[in-house]
Amino acid sequence: MLNRKKNLDNTGHTLVEPPVRADDGLEEELDSFTRAAVTRIRFNTIIKPAIISAIALVISFFIDVANVPILGEVTFDLARSLFPGWQAPIEAFEPYSFWWLPVAVYALFIFVAYLAYNKLKLEIIRTPASETIDRIIESSTSVVDSISTALPLIGAAILLVSIKLGEEVFLGLSVPFEIKALIILAMGKLFQPVLDQLGVDFQNVVNHVKDIRDKYFSRIQIESSKSLIKQFNQSGVGGAAVTVQDLEKYKSLVTESARLSEIMHKNFASVSSMVEKVNSMQLITTEKIQQLNTLANSITQASSSLTDEKTLIGLKHLEAIVKK
Repeated sequence: MLNRKKNLDNTGHTLVEPPVRADDGLEEELDSFTRAAVTRIRFNTIIKPAIISAIALVISFFIDVANVPILGEVTFDLARSLFPGWQAPIEAFEPYSFWWLPVAVYALFIFVAYLAYNKLKLEIIRTPASETIDRIIESSTSVVDSISTALPLIGAAILLVSIKLGEEVFLGLSVPFEIKALIILAMGKLFQPVLDQLGVDFQNVVNHVKDIRDKYFSRIQIESSKSLIKQFNQSGVGGAAVTVQDLEKYKSLVTESARLSEIMHKNFASVSSMVEKVNSMQLITTEKIQQLNTLANSITQASSSLTDEKTLIGLKHLEAIVKK
């Protein structure tokens, strides 16, 4: 009866190490373990890192020159509380309310994180590699950063255009939009830890899979040594004398077994690394192969021409002319 070893990752999830047995097959065990570990990662793991950006979203309701639903004219109320004698200026127009813009953009950020979460689940089950996690997280972070950076730039352009359109457009449309755009920029920067947390959770699974692969080959070496020791003990039960040559033979077998296990471990690690790099590389097309063939032919022709006597004589004349 084989016991399963339990470990805790950085997020508190329990990672149960599968019992690795030669007859079951390493890849089947790792596939089963990866699926179970990925299933235990829930999307609600983003709640804690999302708290800071959610606070920025709440603050956005209180930084507004227009009327906010339920809260009313929050900016004017804040000014009256800070300066009791202050009176609101009489405005001939009502500024446009953009209270909904940070809410819509924050919902878009959550949707991007959810897409990254689903894609990570599929890719890690298929190929548990660190490069896959980095590529997906960087792509999602780029989308969030692009949206949060683009809105303030658009707002600045609208501000410059509205200066010539008059006070009503400038104060009624451009200023409220730019205020919300700057708050969205802050939310985008504060939202990046959410994507980082997803990357950490899935990276723990990848690291554990790699550890299991390493332990597998160590166990093979240990089992081989135990098998040799058992054979040695059995050979001595019948009272047969064990000679120095027998001991040397057993020693050489143990050494050879250790060497072969180390070679197998290195070869498997090299193949795994190569497969991960191939998965992260772009596909090799027919056009690229033709370009490589053309380059190889050009190099061959150049090398063959250097061996030609006439070419060498011409190069020497050219060198003499250059020196003169």
